[in-house]
Amino acid sequence: MTETEFLQHSDAMFEYIENELDNYDFDCVPAGNVLTIEADDGTQIIINRHTPNQELWIAAKSGGYHFALKGDKWLATRDEREFFDVLNEVLSAAAGKDVAIAAFQA
Repeated sequence: MTETEFLQHSDAMFEYIENELDNYDFDCVPAGNVLTIEADDGTQIIINRHTPNQELWIAAKSGGYHFALKGDKWLATRDEREFFDVLNEVLSAAAGKDVAIAAFQA
């Protein structure tokens, strides 16, 4: 994937996440390479794209996660968990209820 393709893909993915979170009680603030998601209680989840490595990162209370594209899935570099599985887990913890966002399909 070229840098331009990575940027376009991650922009589309961030937009998709924002749109999906309209169904839940979260505020989303995009700013450059970062999408900040805030729950009603002030808990924040940060999604960041790291362009040099072409990775997506999630920062949450439970820790930091790095994801690389393998085939057609964003998988965690440590344990190969899928990006949206981790995102749903941290969002559910922040909201105190189940959050289920389907995986983004480019």
